[in-house]
Amino acid sequence: MHARLRDALTITREALASGEPASPATRELLLFCHGFCTALTRHHEGEDRELFPAVAAAHPELAGTLRALRQDHSMIGHLVGGLEAAVSAAQPPEALAAHLEGIAAIMESHFRYEERSLLRVLETLGLDADPGDALGPL
Repeated sequence: MHARLRDALTITREALASGEPASPATRELLLFCHGFCTALTRHHEGEDRELFPAVAAAHPELAGTLRALRQDHSMIGHLVGGLEAAVSAAQPPEALAAHLEGIAAIMESHFRYEERSLLRVLETLGLDADPGDALGPL
């Protein structure tokens, strides 16, 4: 899922870099931003709702790690809201790029921390939830 979100971020950046105000590329950017923001948000909501409680039950020693990851989710959610507002307000490409870069920096740091901290745990975790519910749309 992280690889797909990284790919979606790349596509969104490319759409922004190629767009002119009021062009078809700008309309595409709206779609890419909406799709990327929705996918990222659903991924984090699924982790918070399904995955992290299962990890906490099986590995209580990871409570601090899960708390930090949830805090990242909240911060990223705030940044996504800012990007969505900027896109809705038709802010200029350089303003949108600044929002996107902020999300990209925090998202990548978050993903790397999560992968380092939970990858081995996730490989052995017995999860009864549907993967789409736990990880977001696959």
